[in-house]
Amino acid sequence: MASLSDADIEQRLASTPRWRLSGDAAIEREWKLANFKEAIEFVNEVGKLAEEANHHPDIRLHGWNKVALTLSTHSEGGLTEADFKLAARIDALAP
Repeated sequence: MASLSDADIEQRLASTPRWRLSGDAAIEREWKLANFKEAIEFVNEVGKLAEEANHHPDIRLHGWNKVALTLSTHSEGGLTEADFKLAARIDALAP
């Protein structure tokens, strides 16, 4: 899967406005959940989606209720359609 052009990335970010560009090669988003239990449950749901897509985000659980996800296609050295597809699927389940 080929890396997206800057114009393609801008277009896709407009469709996923909660995600932001991180550097040149990743998108990220953070959630604040009600408590630690909900944060862990959210991470587990993201893990299921990632396994189904065979595309795995970097996941950071910090504080006691915050989850940060970073998506990038490391094998391509940048962002691909797979990143934005997974971002949309995560948004659909996210609180």
